[in-house]
Amino acid sequence: MSDTAQATASLNGAAILSKDLSIYYGDFQAVRDVNLDIQTNRITAIIGPSGCGKSTVLRAFNRMNELIPSVNTKGEVLFRGENIYAPDVDPVEVRRRIGMVFQKPNPFPKSVYENVAWGARINGHKGNLDELVHSSLKAAALWDEVKDKLDQSGLSLSGGQQQRLCIARTIAVRPDIILMDEPCSALDPIATLRIEELMRDLAKEFTIIIVTHNMQQAARVSDRTAFFSLSEDGKRAGMLMEYGDTKTMFTRPEKKITEDYITGRFG
Repeated sequence: MSDTAQATASLNGAAILSKDLSIYYGDFQAVRDVNLDIQTNRITAIIGPSGCGKSTVLRAFNRMNELIPSVNTKGEVLFRGENIYAPDVDPVEVRRRIGMVFQKPNPFPKSVYENVAWGARINGHKGNLDELVHSSLKAAALWDEVKDKLDQSGLSLSGGQQQRLCIARTIAVRPDIILMDEPCSALDPIATLRIEELMRDLAKEFTIIIVTHNMQQAARVSDRTAFFSLSEDGKRAGMLMEYGDTKTMFTRPEKKITEDYITGRFG
């Protein structure tokens, strides 16, 4: 069996799979030996106390960590049967296939229309841009609110609308996976609910991985949950402690450290 065929077989239906993933910031090891299989068309929540490497792991799934000069990544991340850290893999193409929505809404200083169309245009979209903008905004549950404001600046929208605009911008390039780094932390409860409802709808078509500090949110929206915490050997590296079905983890976790975190005894 070829290396590619072996990698494909090892995915076992996962959308993306990390194998012995370790990440360093200079000499400091941020996360250690993460083995995590993310299931297709599911929402996976990554939870854990501050400083345990949740966002670092998330950014490893589309090589965003490489934008930080001191970062060194070891291990493998398999996507579509290929290690995205292989020397011949283009990180720009990785980020096109694995999109990201950030903690703080970051629309471009362009019109609502151009925010959605821009990424598709620079990626050589050959179809009808008007149709793409309409379908992307509709998929992001934003079309009805902005259909008469397409020429207005995306920065003129409310915070919740801006975040949904960023989601529309992400899905316009048709990724396989959407990474979300605490996408609701800057939003009010009503806007948060809209984003959570949107995630459930998007999971019918996309695989979603979300980092969240909000235990209620993780319990509400995710199918599977990965709990990270710091190693207890004094080295302070983030490690995957438990991973499984969300309902099971929140009602019958296997490890006491998981139960303590979920119930608010630490973290």
